[in-house]
Amino acid sequence: MALPLRSLTPAAPDPILGLMETFKADGRLEKVNLSVGVYVDDSGVTPVIPSVLNAERRLVEKAGSKGYLPIDGRPGFKAAVRDLVFGGDHEIVASGRSATAQTPGGTGALRVAADFLLQAGSSKTIWLSEPTWPNHPQLFTLAGFALRTYPYLTESGRDVDRSGMLGTLRSAVPGDVVLLHGSCHNPSGVDPDVETWATLGEIVAERELLPVVDFAYQGFGFGLREDADWLAGLARPGLEFLVCSSYSKNFALYNERVGALTVVAADPARAAAALSHIKIAIRSNYSNPPAHGGDIVETILTDAALRAQWEVDLAVMRNRILGNRAALVDALVAAGVPGLWEPIRRQRGMFALLGLSADQVARLREEFAVYVVGKGRINVAGLTTANLPHVVSSLKAVMAS
Repeated sequence: MALPLRSLTPAAPDPILGLMETFKADGRLEKVNLSVGVYVDDSGVTPVIPSVLNAERRLVEKAGSKGYLPIDGRPGFKAAVRDLVFGGDHEIVASGRSATAQTPGGTGALRVAADFLLQAGSSKTIWLSEPTWPNHPQLFTLAGFALRTYPYLTESGRDVDRSGMLGTLRSAVPGDVVLLHGSCHNPSGVDPDVETWATLGEIVAERELLPVVDFAYQGFGFGLREDADWLAGLARPGLEFLVCSSYSKNFALYNERVGALTVVAADPARAAAALSHIKIAIRSNYSNPPAHGGDIVETILTDAALRAQWEVDLAVMRNRILGNRAALVDALVAAGVPGLWEPIRRQRGMFALLGLSADQVARLREEFAVYVVGKGRINVAGLTTANLPHVVSSLKAVMAS
């Protein structure tokens, strides 16, 4: 039996990662990559942060075993990242009604969540924000979900469409799954306020919906606890939800693939039962998680000195992003580039939507070697002192016409 390849044509490249190959092949010296969500410093390099370097030195000296991890990961890692998400004194932690599994990255957590929900008999309908991270629709479709969307941004693209989002989710069928961005919404950088999160929690409870919170950027917005403001809306007695965490950004561990899936249940017994089924989903997928990146995160979070150093490292990255937002807005306004720019200053996280057409995105790439994706989603961290003038002049050229 031959492989079923005769009728296959090459698949389209990933809209974000596939663009990296085009960028690498571009020989123009002025090229700028604002497409991929990777933190870089002002020299354009993705650094290994000092706290990670120090943790790795300790791990080398410790020289532990390379044996398999448990299916759901190391207990120390799981406890540390659970407390990072919720805060160690939160009711969810104190009550024991959550359970965490270590996963290969936030994407791994999302896929395990999808497999677990379907094998546990959840609704096959999932609601995604419009817009959302381009991998969300692909991931959940391949897992077996039917996709629905809820409006997320106002026409300006600078604020949450509160009435549209809440009104649409009120029409969801009880049992439906709804994917929510915990903070630093990708691709817009626009997040709900506390009042909107409270109303979302009420709708979730009234309509008996099941939230999956994609929490990939904790600490990259305004702070570790500030970026968990969504908890105030969802963490209410009896309300159950899943949290998919990533440590690629806040620990700059992109190629180590470190993540976690946490289930919050009504009580400890239900959390334990859920974890037993999550372990089946993991075992049938990748069997058990990789160790090194998770060991780095655990080492940092469980040592007071390293934890303090990491929070300084994280603040350096966060403040650079906030500074880039301000610098971009100031430069666009000073150059007279048409558009509503001031709200970008107060948005949260790595990304901003410039609101470009497909033709404008193509012109930026083809005429000016500035690489962005979608409707002009940019990685704000990719801006540097050296490339900002070129980016702004290029935007002015394509938007003025």
